[in-house]
Amino acid sequence: MESFASSRADAPAPARKAAAISIPVSLAELLDKITILEIKSEQFCGEKKRNVDHELSLLKHVLRQSGVELLPKQHQELKAVNQSLWQIEESIRQHEHRKDFGEAFIALARSVYLENDKRAEIKRAINDDYNSAIKEEKSYA
Repeated sequence: MESFASSRADAPAPARKAAAISIPVSLAELLDKITILEIKSEQFCGEKKRNVDHELSLLKHVLRQSGVELLPKQHQELKAVNQSLWQIEESIRQHEHRKDFGEAFIALARSVYLENDKRAEIKRAINDDYNSAIKEEKSYA
């Protein structure tokens, strides 16, 4: 198995600044990342918001360049489930902070995988509808 770091003593020092890295992803994964960044942009301010908005702009440009025109409904469905996950995670953190691990905490924790199942279904449908060259596969116990 290849290592991420070179094991040679004479290898050059690793770069200290990385440029943007492009990787192949499914259409649904791109849209998922865009919707998450939209949610973050609505929540953050200052430098965090500027960083998020910069990344969001880059990814929206990639989507425009792809020539794919998504149905607004697909964007809305994926964003809605990601907003739900955001709210659930925030609630879980509040319970964690209070060390409140009762029934409400358990219900929230269980709702994460239920929402993630919905998210996977939406992403699968998007990839199928647009015949995406890459299809994500999920594994469940």
